[in-house]
Amino acid sequence: MVFLPVWPYFDIDMLTKQEIDFLDTYGYLDLGQLLTADQVDQINDRIAELMQSEGENAGAELAASNYIRHPKEEGADRLADLVNKGQIFDIFYTHPRVLAGIEAVLGQAYKLSSLNYRAAKPGKGLQKLHVDWKNTVVSGSYKVCNSIWLLDDFTEHNGSTRIVPKTHTVNILPDEAMADPNEKHPDEIRILAPAGSVFIFNSHVWHGGTTNQTDRDRRSIHSYFCSREQPQQIDQKKYITKETMDRIGEKGRHILAV
Repeated sequence: MVFLPVWPYFDIDMLTKQEIDFLDTYGYLDLGQLLTADQVDQINDRIAELMQSEGENAGAELAASNYIRHPKEEGADRLADLVNKGQIFDIFYTHPRVLAGIEAVLGQAYKLSSLNYRAAKPGKGLQKLHVDWKNTVVSGSYKVCNSIWLLDDFTEHNGSTRIVPKTHTVNILPDEAMADPNEKHPDEIRILAPAGSVFIFNSHVWHGGTTNQTDRDRRSIHSYFCSREQPQQIDQKKYITKETMDRIGEKGRHILAV
């Protein structure tokens, strides 16, 4: 199957008013299954190829980024710069419903910050509750927004992501509010959904991975966006290839800020 970029995409009408209101109120939104089972299988096959070929260098682009303080996460496999690792990944930063959600949070002046893979290993994957920004933003002028694409079913037991709804509107960080942000928050919810599903979340909302209690990896891809004036997690201009530039067209180049 050939994956083509999905255009046009600058269209917030791809979300209903109810969906936009939910995202604004709670800080996250379930977009449903945007990938078919065949697409999920093909993506996971490509991921396995990359993990095999990159070996110990998997995720090296993150290690080279000044943006990332701890690029190597113990207990999780990582891949980075998927923008340049196959047409199969184009959909992750061009799907119109995803981009409508990003625009609902960040406004029209946004760009892709990074497109990375994360798989929580068995017995691992716990992250403290955190935000993806250096401080709180309560004025509605948000700086970062993420989407998580489920490459496995997310269950209560395999390290599914947790979110504390409405915390994107508070003026305190998890480290300040909780004695131990690794512990369960009384108001947290879990992303529980079948493979192929996509969730948008305002990256100022408190969130984190949980422990994978199964004997299999829990796989996902994050297409992470930032406001136009912010530095990218992965400098797209530094890594962009001619093949990618030629394939994605003018609108894709705008999203990547290349």
